[in-house]
Amino acid sequence: MLSGLAWLALEVKYLDPAQAFYAETLDLPVRERGANELAFAAGDTDLVLRRPEGVPRGGLHTHYAFSIPESEYDAWWDRLGEEYDLEEMQFGSARSLYLYDPDGNCVELGQQDVAGPGIDGIFEVVLEVEDLDRSRAFYEDLGFETVDVGDARKRVRLHGPMALELWEPHLGIADARGGVHVDLGFATDDPAAALEAIGDRVRSVEREGDDEVVVRDPDGHFLTFTSA
Repeated sequence: MLSGLAWLALEVKYLDPAQAFYAETLDLPVRERGANELAFAAGDTDLVLRRPEGVPRGGLHTHYAFSIPESEYDAWWDRLGEEYDLEEMQFGSARSLYLYDPDGNCVELGQQDVAGPGIDGIFEVVLEVEDLDRSRAFYEDLGFETVDVGDARKRVRLHGPMALELWEPHLGIADARGGVHVDLGFATDDPAAALEAIGDRVRSVEREGDDEVVVRDPDGHFLTFTSA
């Protein structure tokens, strides 16, 4: 139903330090800059940074993960480790490093099967939710598949256009937290079908058209379904 992650939007207090972090520290190209919003190209996905001037605001303290080629990991570690106190985790044969951006978002760079060079996509986003079972059912109806449930039942991991983790409030790896009021855009061939699948459980329908549907999920996260 959903074919790709079109964008992830984060809230930032000031655009200039955020731009310095993402453009200079992480080498992301700027795709567009406005008075209150800045968009970077992270592979085929946009990372949008937005000052809190309106709605949707973008996510606060969001944990999410960039894809990097396996062969580049050590170079990223050496480079970022000069300035940041990095943490590392291993998942099977893949390694990930963790650091924080100027606005308190936990940024992961993880080894993935991508071409690069540099950051080439977003492969995971973590949302904070109030009711794990309710949110899990909601996203499963959008085509996500549950692949892991945390031992303490504080989190669920789903696979779809990217990995989606749903966390009840707690601190995770690197003391990360799930994002609140996150704004996600999904590519789909049929926005109306996406709305039909979950329309009776959304908090609100913000906009409904032939090419784009915007809703708020049960926890207030903004979801846009846009024609691929």
